[in-house]
Amino acid sequence: MKYQNIFTDLQIELPIIQAPMAGVSTPEMAAAVSNAGGIGSLGLGNAKPESAFDQIQKTKSLTDRPFNVNFFCHAAPKLNHDVHQKWLEYLNVHFQAHDALVPTVLNEIYQNFQSSEKMLEVVLETKPALVSFHFGAPSEHVVDKIHAYGGKVLVCVTNLREARLAATVHADAIVAQGVEAGGHRGNFFAKEDDALGLFPLLRILARNSELPVIAAGGIMDGVGIDAAMRLGAVGAQLGTAFILCPESSATAAHRECLKGEGAARTAITAAISGRPARGIIGVFQRSIVPDGQRQIPDYPFAYDAAMKLHAAAKEKGIFSYSPNWAGQGAVLCREMPAFELTRALAAEWAEARKSLLV
Repeated sequence: MKYQNIFTDLQIELPIIQAPMAGVSTPEMAAAVSNAGGIGSLGLGNAKPESAFDQIQKTKSLTDRPFNVNFFCHAAPKLNHDVHQKWLEYLNVHFQAHDALVPTVLNEIYQNFQSSEKMLEVVLETKPALVSFHFGAPSEHVVDKIHAYGGKVLVCVTNLREARLAATVHADAIVAQGVEAGGHRGNFFAKEDDALGLFPLLRILARNSELPVIAAGGIMDGVGIDAAMRLGAVGAQLGTAFILCPESSATAAHRECLKGEGAARTAITAAISGRPARGIIGVFQRSIVPDGQRQIPDYPFAYDAAMKLHAAAKEKGIFSYSPNWAGQGAVLCREMPAFELTRALAAEWAEARKSLLV
């Protein structure tokens, strides 16, 4: 049975993973989820090796249970000065509105895991039980090194083609990310997205992939976990559901958005970072839409511009340029400690299994 994989191999009590959200996940939250019987995660795609090491060590000091660390595996971005200049000219009116100077250059603010030998060294030194990858699959060489110390490898996929690529590098399981998910889409190729919902994606992968499948996207409670597992998943990964936990590092503005009426409306845009990502609708989703005259710079160059624009607006007390990443189930967020939320999800899942058995 496909369930005989990471959860059983690592003696995980609950098939629940707290999603690795860069900028939101913390050692405290990851440890709390793991201590509650699930799998907590650290989103380290935006971290430098030194910070990644410190976060992993801090998490280890808070739990002796397995947890997951996540990295970005995006393709190397193209440095196109003409594209960058036109994009900055396009954004200039927004910078001017907040009395800020538009940047003259865009920086590659996040590094690909594959290009950082130091980050691989951090993984091999700290030996996290699970290592997951977003935006692509690592090399077979990297997977072999993680397997050599006993670690498990997860790869986020959004279609069958990507699942098959994950299998070729011998990943232990795949995280099937439906289009409902908050934050960045995990598609391997930024400009190619089948935009599959979680339900059809799960059935496609359950029938056609030999790897165990973990469901992600729009799952907010135990009933959703049960539904995903009935459709072929061996577990569920929840991200947005954990943002309001006190252990998360979400900003006050992000939290207020999740508590407000706006949480009912999310949309995907590539204008913020250069890759498609879902968040609560703000200025980027409403107004910053490239036309035929311009293209969005590659990830993460575009993200550098968006972060600077958000910072300029924030100085004026305006938070509508914030990404506010959230999935389609955002209105179902609950504000409670991560340990309690994980236990509540488990109780709901148990009740759903009992009441809906057929």
